[in-house]
Amino acid sequence: MKVRKRIRRLILVIAATLIAYLFLVPLLFMVFTSFKGLSESISSSELLPKMWTLENYISILENTTTSPIMRWLANTIVVTVTGTVLVVAVDCFAAYALARLDLPFKKKVIVFLIWVMTIPGIVTTFPAFYLFRELDLINSFIPLIVPYSANATGVYLIYNFLVDFPVSLEEAARIDGAGEFRIFWKIVCPCIKPVMLTLAFITFLAIYNDFLWPSLVVSQNEMKTLTTGIASLVLGSNFVNPGLMMAATLIAVLPALILFIFLNKYLVRSDTNVGIK
Repeated sequence: MKVRKRIRRLILVIAATLIAYLFLVPLLFMVFTSFKGLSESISSSELLPKMWTLENYISILENTTTSPIMRWLANTIVVTVTGTVLVVAVDCFAAYALARLDLPFKKKVIVFLIWVMTIPGIVTTFPAFYLFRELDLINSFIPLIVPYSANATGVYLIYNFLVDFPVSLEEAARIDGAGEFRIFWKIVCPCIKPVMLTLAFITFLAIYNDFLWPSLVVSQNEMKTLTTGIASLVLGSNFVNPGLMMAATLIAVLPALILFIFLNKYLVRSDTNVGIK
């Protein structure tokens, strides 16, 4: 039996290694190609570069006219961080109100949330675009941020968490004279931190990687986000320079990767234990 278990474990390890390798090869190819020169990136099929160079990164960072990637990165950070903060704040307030306050038509609102989650996002994309165009807000931060300011899925997720959450701590705080906002901020928020961080990370990635909506509401080069900016590089004259394309893509990937590394321990955490300081 022990021999069989060891053989099964060995087979699983080998299979997992092969699957991980298949997923990592494109990422490794992107990283190493970004350090190749133009001729080598076009002609060589080897993974590792023969001549390591930083010319691709230098070219991207120096060419601020056609590829202002740092400006695109700054735009993306502003839009992503603002949108994520708005989503988490609005969703938490809405979910707390539905779970704890005596609101009229509460059950109908919850059913409406479920119904909203079934609507494909593409259905509302073009009506929203025409609305912002009529308001003359195209090529500004407002249409890039406002559509991300709330999320029905996030409200429903936090609401379900709060429904099963014990209210004894909140009742004790009310007896001590605490108001609803103080209870929400001092008691509820620390207890739902794992859910809030998970929602924030999912929202961050969704906004950060969005391409369709920014490509509709932004046409000026200096207002582009990373996704639309890199797309313009790939479709432009740099299409014949794989090293330059991979360098730009790697710069775009790094912020999300760094965020995931820092938030990983919170994302995998599922305990709901609470304590009283």
